[in-house]
Amino acid sequence: MLTFSDMLAEYDRALEDTTTLASEVGDLAVPTPCAGWDLADLFGHMVGQNLGFAAAVTDGDAPVAAFESVPVTVDDVARRWRESAGRVRDAFGAADPGAAVHLVEFGFRPTVTVALGMQLLDAAVHAWDVATALGRSYRPSESTIAVVLDLARQIAARPGGTPVFAAPLAEHGEDPWYDALSLLGRDPERLPAA
Repeated sequence: MLTFSDMLAEYDRALEDTTTLASEVGDLAVPTPCAGWDLADLFGHMVGQNLGFAAAVTDGDAPVAAFESVPVTVDDVARRWRESAGRVRDAFGAADPGAAVHLVEFGFRPTVTVALGMQLLDAAVHAWDVATALGRSYRPSESTIAVVLDLARQIAARPGGTPVFAAPLAEHGEDPWYDALSLLGRDPERLPAA
């Protein structure tokens, strides 16, 4: 199991991976593995989530409006992403790992450590979404994959699923990253060939 500081380092790496990908975006109308979302929708969502989590972790709570999608353009998507990533990274870095944080979107109060795990999952999976939309392969570190797979199994096991991710697909047991993505509703046909 990762320590808080180890998880923060993994999170920083996933955020940086998306920062690199954001600098390569030339067309926000490209569809992504997130059904019905193009890159503009996905980046708007990711920036909004970064800002919402930063506010909630800093203050212990944040209104629903803090998490709302932020409109992005080709000209400002890399900057908006980078700024939001910096804010959420700094918020987690300055927080007490054991402090409670109210995540209004999810209706519960996890510790900062649990919230960081949730964000690590989101950052890694959305980095894959962006990379896939850009025709690139993406695989996070094995430590991140272990965290994401564990959380993905918990999410997939919830009765009725979750509104955050698409319906889970079956694990195949051959690749833990493949399984994590499948459990989070990513279409195996969209997975880049190994």
